[in-house]
Amino acid sequence: MTDFSLAELEQIIDQRAHSGDPDSWTAKLFAKGMDKAAQKLGEEAVETVIAAVKGDNKAVVSESADLLYHWLVVLGIAGIPLEDVLKELESRTGRSGIAEKASRSKG
Repeated sequence: MTDFSLAELEQIIDQRAHSGDPDSWTAKLFAKGMDKAAQKLGEEAVETVIAAVKGDNKAVVSESADLLYHWLVVLGIAGIPLEDVLKELESRTGRSGIAEKASRSKG
């Protein structure tokens, strides 16, 4: 098991986003803004689904890494810390998924 965490990746993304490095994909995505970052996130989600449906576990791992990276870029551009998402997930652990989903549809 690796000790690498999404929090560490979030920090790397933040550093690279503001590096001004013309060779940094992260800096380029941040410069292009939310539309491009969200588009890439969607593409990676679709590629992950396709790999899963095909049963290609190696591709699922690779595409999942791309998906998580682009998801953190989108969060970064939006100014949403990973911790906020983790707190939301934590708040849901005491409820069933069905009850949690029902609570979101009300209101």
